[in-house]
Amino acid sequence: MKKMNVPNRLTLLRIILVPFVIAAILIRFPFHFLVAGILFGVASITDALDGRIARRDNLITDFGKFADPLADKILVISVLVCFVKLGLCGAIPLIIIIFREFAVTSVRLVASAKGKVIAANMWGKVKTVSQIVAIIAIFLMRTALEIVALSMTGHPLPSTVSAITDYGAAGTLLLLSQIFGIIGQALLWIVAIITVISGVKYLVDNKEVISDM
Repeated sequence: MKKMNVPNRLTLLRIILVPFVIAAILIRFPFHFLVAGILFGVASITDALDGRIARRDNLITDFGKFADPLADKILVISVLVCFVKLGLCGAIPLIIIIFREFAVTSVRLVASAKGKVIAANMWGKVKTVSQIVAIIAIFLMRTALEIVALSMTGHPLPSTVSAITDYGAAGTLLLLSQIFGIIGQALLWIVAIITVISGVKYLVDNKEVISDM
């Protein structure tokens, strides 16, 4: 069996990290969002490295072409599904992102079957960066909320704001949580808009592939 090269190992590592990121988001323990953010950041770094190394050292493989974009989608969509469960993301932005990925992937598969390789355009890269930035921002805001809770109540994870006996602390945490929630939702809607633009641009640029489907 041919030895797996470094870029493919990085891609595989990104896929392996996904369940750990999910667990860190959903399992409540002190500063779990910080842990999830660090793991997500590491996974995102592998995304930047694997393609760069593959192109630099001429290590592009069929596995990499297939697994690299798949790993990106699995990572981002998994995190956003967890955010929806926790009320940190609306369902509509997630549906828009998933719909775009299915549409673009379908066109790429058809083009690949015809021997045509479709490279990612600028808007696709902007879409990916915006997703990563928005997700990391949400992780940072939730971590900041835990730090404030720790400083005001002595514990970073009060079960509910209403359970806090200090009404001033409860009010501050509730207000901060609402502000962070609005910012997070706004960021994800911006991501959804960029996702739509990148999807439309991608389909328009490859309309000849679609017309032959």
